[in-house]
Amino acid sequence: MTETTRRTVVFGAGTAGLAAVLTACASYGTPETEADVEAPVEEEASSAPKKGEAKAKAKALADTGDIPEGGGKVFKNQQVVVTQPTAGEFKAFSAVCTHQGCTVASVSNQTINCPCHGSKFSIADGSVTDGPAGSPLEEKQIEVDGEKIRLA
Repeated sequence: MTETTRRTVVFGAGTAGLAAVLTACASYGTPETEADVEAPVEEEASSAPKKGEAKAKAKALADTGDIPEGGGKVFKNQQVVVTQPTAGEFKAFSAVCTHQGCTVASVSNQTINCPCHGSKFSIADGSVTDGPAGSPLEEKQIEVDGEKIRLA
């Protein structure tokens, strides 16, 4: 029969505590809160196809009023950024930076900004305005239907 010593108990408790600390510190990047992650805008009407429609429309990313003129909004879950370079003109681009694959984090001062190495892209066409990225962001197709913006 083995005897449990105080040393064994202390060692076991210390190991369990270390495992908990390492697990808590093992995430990558910046922690996200629910407020940081944009969810698609819910439709008010039924999502069932209406008479004459071949298929149901995709869930809206946002309302047009959610995208500021001269700015934009990053939708991390969908890996897309939607911009409004001029009043009523909406564009969408991949939210994955072409430098090293980080997700862009913000849109300000007419640029889409990557937090990893400082690359900046134009809200009008996704072109690089400040490196180190060497390629523009991939343009994504969107549909603006009334007040709703959807991926095409």
